[in-house]
Amino acid sequence: MDLVVALVLGLSCLLLLSVWRQSSGRGKLPPGPTPLPIIGNILQMDVKDISKSLTKFSKVYGPVFTLYLGLEPSVVLHGYDAVKEALVDLGEEFAGRGSLPLSEKVNRHLGSPCDPTFILGCAPCNVICSIIFQKRFDYKDQNFLNLMEKFNENLRLMSSPWIQVLNIFPALMDYLPGSHNTVIKNFDYVKSYVLEKIKEHQESLDVNNPRDFIDCFLIKMKEEKDNQQTEFTIENLLNTVTDVFGAGTETTSTTMRYGLLLLLKHTEITAKVQEEIDHVIGRHRSPCMQDRSRMPYTEAVLHEIQRYIDLIPTNLPHAVTCDVKFRNYFIPKGTRIITSLTSVLHDDKEFPNPEVFDPGHFLDESGNFKKSDYFMPFSSGKRMCLGEGLARMELFLFLTTILQNFKLKPVIDPKDIDTTPIANSFGRVPPLYQLCFIPV
Repeated sequence: MDLVVALVLGLSCLLLLSVWRQSSGRGKLPPGPTPLPIIGNILQMDVKDISKSLTKFSKVYGPVFTLYLGLEPSVVLHGYDAVKEALVDLGEEFAGRGSLPLSEKVNRHLGSPCDPTFILGCAPCNVICSIIFQKRFDYKDQNFLNLMEKFNENLRLMSSPWIQVLNIFPALMDYLPGSHNTVIKNFDYVKSYVLEKIKEHQESLDVNNPRDFIDCFLIKMKEEKDNQQTEFTIENLLNTVTDVFGAGTETTSTTMRYGLLLLLKHTEITAKVQEEIDHVIGRHRSPCMQDRSRMPYTEAVLHEIQRYIDLIPTNLPHAVTCDVKFRNYFIPKGTRIITSLTSVLHDDKEFPNPEVFDPGHFLDESGNFKKSDYFMPFSSGKRMCLGEGLARMELFLFLTTILQNFKLKPVIDPKDIDTTPIANSFGRVPPLYQLCFIPV
């Protein structure tokens, strides 16, 4: 009986604490749906499609509202005006790194039909490897294959509803079995590999002849060895390389994989891109970045792929770096900020019929490429994607090279191709599919 009484008292205290914490903060923060004790608004959300839930809430509470993900409040910014005002106009105040519990836990741990997943993952991964390690891998190298497998599996798992629940209730991670343990194990594997490469670089370092990113970082470490406040440490090098390695590989490869699926379905768009490639580049040389400015339709298709697939719907979480008054609401320092990139990329005033894949969203009446401030697949402001320039270059060169040399042939009727993502939370993961690359 004593144990039962203790459990009842403990749960009662938790409930009272939850009610007190939520009620004490709501007067200062923007309005939002009423949270339940302890679990917050989780039952009012679709964890399989959080972005859709945010859109539903915005229709009731406006472009700035508060959600409780567990005990902690998050301020959601929905729509281009609110997102741009926070990330760009008030970039410094909204530049804090928001809490993503699983990621933090990881960082505390040291001619015939084919599936294009592997080949489209290898190419961007090798680009990152050449920058970080001064090395490109053979596609049959077992270490390389293992790394590719870990990256691919992690994006799929991190987009599952289970991981979203654990990011809301991180205290459960240490006690429950589940796919989050696989994510952690995969990141541990990658970090062990990166640490091994760092040690190899330390042994062969020539400060007068840096070979790659790791060498440059190690040289800066030597220069600041007497600075007690330096950010140039082995731990930060390990985390930075792992982040760049993972993010720079999987996001680009997934975008390419999703892009080819859309081009398989929309054959008329693919034909127009290939016509432009023939006209501007021809068949006797490889595409180069100088070609991009003369290929408005291809540029529009690349932008539309990224807009349409909306790869990271709710962005990575931010946090305010100081107390902020935002649109007459008071947001305390440290509050997590969720920016709905879906609400910007699928804004129907900027992009008519946003649910339709249409390169015309980025073309004017004369067929010239048309920029849009609403194009934010890499986020915006102080914490926008570090690798935007590299990713855009890769996407242009990979796509034009593929379409210059191959005709894409689906294995089913294009009208039957389903482009609905199989995961739709942290990231949108395209369904598995096969296609034939027919040489032209």
